[in-house]
Amino acid sequence: MEIGLIVLATMLAALLGWLLRQSFNTQPWVAGAAAEADHQAPFNARPKLVALTTFLAVATSFFALILSAYSLRMELGDWVPMTEPSILWTNTVVLILASVVFQWTRNHAVNGNVARIKPGLLLTGALTTAFLAGQWLAWQELNASGQYITVNPSNAFFFLLTGVHGLHILGGMYVWGRATVRTFGGQEMDAVKHSVELCTIYWHFLLLVWLVLFGLMLST
Repeated sequence: MEIGLIVLATMLAALLGWLLRQSFNTQPWVAGAAAEADHQAPFNARPKLVALTTFLAVATSFFALILSAYSLRMELGDWVPMTEPSILWTNTVVLILASVVFQWTRNHAVNGNVARIKPGLLLTGALTTAFLAGQWLAWQELNASGQYITVNPSNAFFFLLTGVHGLHILGGMYVWGRATVRTFGGQEMDAVKHSVELCTIYWHFLLLVWLVLFGLMLST
């Protein structure tokens, strides 16, 4: 239980920091003047940020509950630690690169550099897809070696944790797809910029969650 509570507190603190930084970048007296000059975000961007932060807080609580169940289940006598597939290390590096590229893309979006946004979005999508493919290969590797989901509670939690995380990434890929279509469709820079910024926050969150999950699985 303590592990889940620590993870929950840490992640919520990180999310609060993101929200505060974004809020400070869109103070009412700045945003009002900037909207007239078309250099800053319109007011309708802030509800989206609040909605995203609320969703991330709920997702954080959900993952923390799963991790708490994981730590409690480990204490029972039938728990046998499993050996994680080595491809997970490669997958982790790929997801880190995806998050870094999205941050790079976000920086160019803020500066209005459309020429750099397009390849950045495409590369992020390719890296994230590669991560999902790698996770699928990890599942296949376990099944091929007889490490099925029903063999051991640790196996069941591995498939659960990686599966739930993968579903969150698939949801993010849908939003990434919309942002990519907006960019290539020639929509206004403000709309593109805010879509990229929100996606970047979500990708950083997904990376943070995966690092916590992977670290916990390695240590147990």
